[in-house]
Amino acid sequence: MNRLTQKMSGLQLNFSPLKEPLGFIKVLEWFFSIFSFATCGGYSGTTSLHLSCPNETAIIEATFRYPFRLNTVLFHGNYTEKFCGAPWNELHLTGDYSSSAEFYVTVAVFAFLYCIGALVLYLGFRHLYQDSIKLPLIDFIITAIFAFLWLVSSSAWAKGLTDIKRVTNPTELAKTSCSDHFTCTPGSESRMGSLNISVAFGFLNLILWAGNAWFVYKETNLHTQAPPPPSDPEQGPPPSNM
Repeated sequence: MNRLTQKMSGLQLNFSPLKEPLGFIKVLEWFFSIFSFATCGGYSGTTSLHLSCPNETAIIEATFRYPFRLNTVLFHGNYTEKFCGAPWNELHLTGDYSSSAEFYVTVAVFAFLYCIGALVLYLGFRHLYQDSIKLPLIDFIITAIFAFLWLVSSSAWAKGLTDIKRVTNPTELAKTSCSDHFTCTPGSESRMGSLNISVAFGFLNLILWAGNAWFVYKETNLHTQAPPPPSDPEQGPPPSNM
């Protein structure tokens, strides 16, 4: 019971670290990580094509969303089993971009959770953080790792988004989806502004985490060396080399 009481009494809520770069940037990291996984993980879009032949017309649509396994997305529309006198063959989008999207969202979610834990440590246990040698060093290592993960995941997601735009572009689909029985014309194209924003947030997080790594580094003993122990006056001055 005494040990539990001592641990509970270690909580000393203090908001002054939020006025310092170490705490203030951590709040920004927490805030922007939310926008990163929300703008990517919550996206849903639609692309469409207009099909026509001398006797029939139809509009087909494909709805795609996170995690962007486009090769499983089929076109649906107002057509019958036979279209333009020929059996209808199912059309679907191409490509699987789930790996880059899921990697990006995973990094954002774990960054969000780590920011919460770090802020609890900064605001509630600041005295333990300053008196410890290991905690600032661990914080620095994890911050540097997250900076690297933001670089990799944001770059991969930017490349994946470029490919998603290409394969869902109605103009490109019209060139590859038509047959000899009907002609295709591009339909409506889904706006991907939120996905563009997610990429921007990813690289913004990279800047924040890389910059914050310096301020965390300043808290470690790698930057601030411990002062040498005081000399014992009874030992006298060190021997001279003369």
